[in-house]
Amino acid sequence: MLESKEMRKVYCETMMELAAKDPRIVELEADLSGAHGMKPFQQAFPDRTFNVGIAEANMVGVAAGLASCGKIPFVHSFGTFATRRCFDQITISVCYAGLNIKIVGSDPGVMAELNGGTHMPLEDAGIMRTLPGMTIFEPADSVQLRQALPAIVEHPGTVYLRMPRRCTQSVFDADSYTFHWGKADTLREGSDVTLIASGVCVANALEAAKLLAEKGVQARVLNMHTIKPLDEEAVVRAAKETGAIVTAENHNIIGALGSAVAEVLCEQCPTPLERVGIRDHFGQVGKAPYLMKVFGITAEDIAAAALKAVARKA
Repeated sequence: MLESKEMRKVYCETMMELAAKDPRIVELEADLSGAHGMKPFQQAFPDRTFNVGIAEANMVGVAAGLASCGKIPFVHSFGTFATRRCFDQITISVCYAGLNIKIVGSDPGVMAELNGGTHMPLEDAGIMRTLPGMTIFEPADSVQLRQALPAIVEHPGTVYLRMPRRCTQSVFDADSYTFHWGKADTLREGSDVTLIASGVCVANALEAAKLLAEKGVQARVLNMHTIKPLDEEAVVRAAKETGAIVTAENHNIIGALGSAVAEVLCEQCPTPLERVGIRDHFGQVGKAPYLMKVFGITAEDIAAAALKAVARKA
């Protein structure tokens, strides 16, 4: 079921609450404040809002200056521009300098929809994962986002947040969920295979587990919201207890969640692994449900990969 409130609205509301308590928080935009739903923040905190225009690399440089003066800058742009276009500035001015900056890349992967291939970040997490000191976080829904933002503010280092702007599938109950920084969420227990998913693919993984149950296969589902640093303990435990792993991500299979899990398994607990994600393609125009089918990241695709992984256990 789709959530009733857009992710960007929950993000803005939460950031306003946090900024009211912490004067260090400042907001930077590259002429996309309307797209990111941050106009209410700008109206509430005009002296802590900076719109640099369509100059994303310069925006990161400005954020670095603010961070060096003790501020906590939140930098916003579409995921493609927040990573590819700014990579050298993020590398040298932010990570190499060890600064406390939060980078918000909106509409990751197929969530860019009608903006098409040029605006579709399918490699952003892979790029950012190469940087020392970088944390990569991707919420499954707005409930998790709301709970995670205070921890992101308090984390003393660079964070890249992959965040859809619009409504996503509901995963968590606000009354019962508790966010734990850096620790994967076990959403469903299972003994035959583990589905490790991130972002919008978490809901697909849960649906895949239901499809597998109909075939007599019990799937554990982990929400790996933090891609770097990865919860290696959860991965190894799942490998030992279920004997087969499937990763599912709204990203190229190269460089991000699938690669991170593969590295852990190869080094610590060799286990049959199937990776579900965009298979080394550029994006294209289309609505998210259509693109998920085109690129093979639906619940049905995850379930098929799980059956393949289970068959390899023998």
